[in-house]
Amino acid sequence: MSQQTIHRTLSKAILKPSVRIKLKIWNTYLTGKLAKFDNYMNLIVKDAKEIYFGRGGKRSKDLGTVMIRGASIIFVAQDREKLIFADTDEEKLLHREEVDEG
Repeated sequence: MSQQTIHRTLSKAILKPSVRIKLKIWNTYLTGKLAKFDNYMNLIVKDAKEIYFGRGGKRSKDLGTVMIRGASIIFVAQDREKLIFADTDEEKLLHREEVDEG
């Protein structure tokens, strides 16, 4: 991925209220507000929450403000919206924000 593509993607993500970051550490994600980034994809995330999916189940921990080295990131995703299909013809497809269950 080129530097321009990374910069454009992260510039869009910084405007979102929350991002989801997959780390190279086995089944570990971070969520929070993207505050800053640089050309090496090093990120500063405010109100970060670590989410780990392991053999013992799902665990999460609040971390506060963290700096993540770009080399340890697999992907950065913006919050998704779930699609809900309604029964009526008037409202065939509704959008709603994903609610984190935790």
